[in-house]
Amino acid sequence: MLVYIVFLLFVFSLLALDLGVFHRKSHVIGFKESLGWSAVWITLGLSFSALVYQAYDHHWWGLGSTVDAVDGLMNDGKLAATKYLTGYVVEKSLSVDNIFVIAMVFGSLAVPARYQHRVLFWGILGALVMRGAMIGVGSALVTHFHWVLYVFGGFLILTGLKMLVMKEKEEHPENNPLVRWIRKFFPVTREYHGQHFLVRAGDPASLESSEPGVVAVADPVVAAAPKGKWLITPLMVALLLVEFTDLIFAVDSIPAIFAITADPFLVFTSNVFAILGLRSLYFALAGMIDQFHYLKPALALVLLVVGVKMLAAKWLKGMLGDSFNFTILGVILAILACGVIASLVFKKKSPAEC
Repeated sequence: MLVYIVFLLFVFSLLALDLGVFHRKSHVIGFKESLGWSAVWITLGLSFSALVYQAYDHHWWGLGSTVDAVDGLMNDGKLAATKYLTGYVVEKSLSVDNIFVIAMVFGSLAVPARYQHRVLFWGILGALVMRGAMIGVGSALVTHFHWVLYVFGGFLILTGLKMLVMKEKEEHPENNPLVRWIRKFFPVTREYHGQHFLVRAGDPASLESSEPGVVAVADPVVAAAPKGKWLITPLMVALLLVEFTDLIFAVDSIPAIFAITADPFLVFTSNVFAILGLRSLYFALAGMIDQFHYLKPALALVLLVVGVKMLAAKWLKGMLGDSFNFTILGVILAILACGVIASLVFKKKSPAEC
């Protein structure tokens, strides 16, 4: 338990530094800034594997002292680092798919660019809590009921096949059942009120924005509400949709990591570092999403690979030896690289060219 407390204190310190110092004032995140922050988060995520190696090799805090339920091996430093990196790459690649939906949510709700970072920041805090709970439950199930791995494996294969064969249909977040439920039971303001998620009718401090250059707009919903009544802003609706989106994607990504390891610390840390850089990655890729049209098929193949690995772990271990986890990591990286290269080489034709 101590190792989790230390790790969470480290993560929350990073997040406090992020929001409290570097992004204390809402502003539009530019491409150059997003690339810089993406590099920082990816470097942190990859560098953490060195700490994983040392911790498991020397059994700090009791790490690496139990058998991994997935492959029946004791996780020494090299094996633990390989599993962590594989999990990190898988979760990071699957989080890219999440970016497509987040961009659609922000576009549909017309979330001002200067407030998008704030939504994603608080969305990640919620994601940490949700994924932590799901990982805890999943780890307990895998440890006590090994057959659950085969259920996860089959689910991943079906999800991968679905992504490959089904055509994408345009979704409209405003028609999402969650949004309809929110609007039915909670009053939602028509206008954005600065970076506020909640405003109170008759309270100028909460209704007006303190942001320079942002003009408060008269809101008929607020004007009609009784004085003192709390109302939800569209920024809160965007936040709830982002949280809901992460919950849906976690249903795919959590089983994927359990194809690699059932060690709860490796599962949790690889997940955390993968989603920590999601905000910066969003701002770096949001404007180029359409260019990576072969990335979604690549992600589908990744799900198929980890699903097959989960179902045939014993056979793969017998054929490839104890290094089969390292081989799987190489295959996943190769698939993702091919998806990116193919997207850049074979440009998607515009409707006018078809």
